Amino acid sequence: MILPRAADQLLLPANPWFIAASLLVALAINLLPLGRQTLTPDLLALVLVFWNVHQPRRVGIGVAFVLGLAMDVHEGSLLGQHALAYTLLSYFAITIHRRLLWFGVASQTVQVLPLFAAAHLVTLVVRLLAGDGFPGWAWLAAPLVQALLWPLATFVLLAPQRRPPDPDENRPL
Repeated sequence: MILPRAADQLLLPANPWFIAASLLVALAINLLPLGRQTLTPDLLALVLVFWNVHQPRRVGIGVAFVLGLAMDVHEGSLLGQHALAYTLLSYFAITIHRRLLWFGVASQTVQVLPLFAAAHLVTLVVRLLAGDGFPGWAWLAAPLVQALLWPLATFVLLAPQRRPPDPDENRPL
């Protein structure tokens, strides 16, 4: 089997409980009442894209839709605004996941930036069509902050999979 160039080592399988816990922690962080800061990244979108890229069969478009509805209910925004953005975000992340894994983390950061920018653009367009005012040009900073958090998210979320396997003299790896 040919491994991607960015793979330093073989990773253990991802624990489904860890995936669910990381998505719930990201949702909880998004639910914190931090106010309307323009630089606040959407951590749920970041973790969602990460798991869409690394585990597309476990975290798919349906999970993104449900989490988007939860964000819509929490923020009191137009129902389906975040659901649409997260669904499109997940679709495009799953579409490019094989290509993205061939690159290093720095190159991945550059390639996920348009995904985050498109998701923010979708939410902006829906808000404007619903009659809300333009939030200003500072909203462009949030996708950039999300993309800059990609290496940290990769390090943290892949850490449990990097554990050395139990030593066994009968198993060569």
